[in-house]
Amino acid sequence: MLNLKSVKTQLILYLIGFIVFLTLKDKASVFLFTCLIAVISAFVIESIILYLKTKKFQLTESSIITGLIIGYVISSDEVWWKFMLAVAFAIISKHLIVFKKKHLFNPAAFGIFLSLMILGVSTQWRGTYLWYILVPFGIYFMHKINKTEVVIGYFLVALLLFGIQAVIQKVNFWNVFGYFSYFYIFVMVIEPKTTPLQAKGKYLFGAGLAGLIFILTEVGVRFDAELFSLLVLNITVPILNLLPFKKGGRV
Repeated sequence: MLNLKSVKTQLILYLIGFIVFLTLKDKASVFLFTCLIAVISAFVIESIILYLKTKKFQLTESSIITGLIIGYVISSDEVWWKFMLAVAFAIISKHLIVFKKKHLFNPAAFGIFLSLMILGVSTQWRGTYLWYILVPFGIYFMHKINKTEVVIGYFLVALLLFGIQAVIQKVNFWNVFGYFSYFYIFVMVIEPKTTPLQAKGKYLFGAGLAGLIFILTEVGVRFDAELFSLLVLNITVPILNLLPFKKGGRV
């Protein structure tokens, strides 16, 4: 039974609703189909792993969220088994790559990036620039899970760097807002377990993420700068969590 008070349940319902909206808007039934494949694969693989560990069948909300994100990001033109492998990479990473009993990498980002490198999949980031849908709900979710500082740090540095670039190139500053992948920022970046716990660390995480993306973009890397940057910053989280903080600084 769904617990509507759970932030994870709310996020699942929001992502499903957004899928339905995009499917109808773009008349893209294949998108709905590939999202379904990703979600089913995610909770089946997660359930098998958890059963092997605990001898109990479990259906986790986090696995469904991982599947939904992968469905949004990987191109619907890819064959179905690549979605399944991307999901497998994501879910297995949660259980193999851990630090102090927590997974180190954002599962969806890890699964998608590994699929880009190994399987040569392409990405679509479906609906990521529809700010009028993603920003209001994103603000709600970042507040509920106490990751506001991550987003603030990200936007401050991104606006500074891309803003300076816009001035140098004599481009309208407001065009900078068109560069942002809002699905990435308000769904993937703020994942609770792979981001810092304290305010100072969260600001540095968001700022570092934006800075690295800008550098890699300017260098012209051939891989996905946003996914790679997120995985790099995930590695810094254990260090950022060791920074001194004032009482009440933890979430």
